[in-house]
Amino acid sequence: MLMLHLSLSLLALAAILVILLLPKGMGAHRWLGRLAAAALMLSALSSFGIQARGHLSWLHILSVVTLVNIPFAIWAVRHGRVATHKRAMLINAGGLFVAGLFASLAPGRYLYGVLLG
Repeated sequence: MLMLHLSLSLLALAAILVILLLPKGMGAHRWLGRLAAAALMLSALSSFGIQARGHLSWLHILSVVTLVNIPFAIWAVRHGRVATHKRAMLINAGGLFVAGLFASLAPGRYLYGVLLG
């Protein structure tokens, strides 16, 4: 489950980084946005299969926020609320970045051991 979660998170991160560089509203932005949104949703869902000592951690709050915020961002852009969509998606991207930093830099976490251990 951890490798699935990591793979989906890295896919979402790569798509988001490209999206930030592309002109907004174009075909590539929309296609990559759908890819990023799907990867974020699946990554959030897969996080619930990763538990420390049999319990969810505070990072799972980000998963719940993502599972609510992605559909909201999609609703917003479909209803012409582009600024709201942008803000919601940037919140998701920030959450992914914070979770990635925590997973990579916190001693005792799997990625910390792989990257810095």
